[in-house]
Amino acid sequence: MKYVRLGSSGTLVSQLALGTWHLPGSNRYSSDGVEKVDESEFQRIFKKAYDAGINFFDTANIYHGRVEKNEDHIDHIGNSERILGKAIKGYERESLVIATKVRGPVSKFINGEGLSRKHIMWQIKESLQRLGLEYVDLYQIHWSDSLTPHEETARVLSHIVDLDMARYIGESNHSAEDIVDFMNISEKLNLHHFVTMQEPYNILQRGIEKDKIPVAKKYGMGILAYVPLAQGVLTGKYVSGPEKGSRSSYYPEIIDFHQKNQKKIDALINFAKEKDITGGQLAIAWLIKKSQIEGIPIIPLLGITKEKYLEENLKALEVNLTDSDMREIDRMVL
Repeated sequence: MKYVRLGSSGTLVSQLALGTWHLPGSNRYSSDGVEKVDESEFQRIFKKAYDAGINFFDTANIYHGRVEKNEDHIDHIGNSERILGKAIKGYERESLVIATKVRGPVSKFINGEGLSRKHIMWQIKESLQRLGLEYVDLYQIHWSDSLTPHEETARVLSHIVDLDMARYIGESNHSAEDIVDFMNISEKLNLHHFVTMQEPYNILQRGIEKDKIPVAKKYGMGILAYVPLAQGVLTGKYVSGPEKGSRSSYYPEIIDFHQKNQKKIDALINFAKEKDITGGQLAIAWLIKKSQIEGIPIIPLLGITKEKYLEENLKALEVNLTDSDMREIDRMVL
């Protein structure tokens, strides 16, 4: 395993991170129809990841581990944090880098969501309790909140670092303009600033290259690339339709995305076969090569539901794409 800086910080994290948005399913359901997570399987995946050198794990206060289409399920909020908290028990705390997020709805209270001081101070305590930790390494704002002034959010995030409840802060899913505004506020007021951005990024979804990667390079921010496999599309596994229990079975738009990009996906899968690797390995290796090209840490955030998928993805670290390979991939998809 190779290690890179956590954005502009001096903390080192594994080149691959493990996410907890979509966890292994158990085929068992709660009374309100939510599939329960197979926690034993996740603990096996966690151990295998840790033993392979992965030290970076990401979650969020609103994740419940299994995706349900068009459902709120407030009662299951924080489930992924609790499950991750159980998994990390028995491991040396300082060997782990744990990240979580705040913003989304966690209750039906009027202040049950957002980026206000009230909500964030409430939720950092809730997240730490669920994780069983005294602090998180990275605390991220999950998406924007038009009601709360940026200065209020920036001040409370910096305060949380000063209170030793978080080591660093980061953003996710904000516009480039908003990120710059936050950075300017932090500089002006001498506050702790974002060290990372978490954004959707993969071979087919490259919107951040236009505006957010330049911002990341300007401020030395690392990029946590979520949906690095385009939610499984880049593996080619949806050629025959949705896979039972996969995200595509909840989100038909994933299949729509696959169908719209069918020719590109076929070309990428054939390119991968020529190199004797899988489509998933190609997608991860592409992100690692992009990190080298851009000169900033770009860390694929893996969503793993089976041990065999983790084993496959880890082998991507052995793939070395050339500049010529990258140009050929661009010709296929751009």
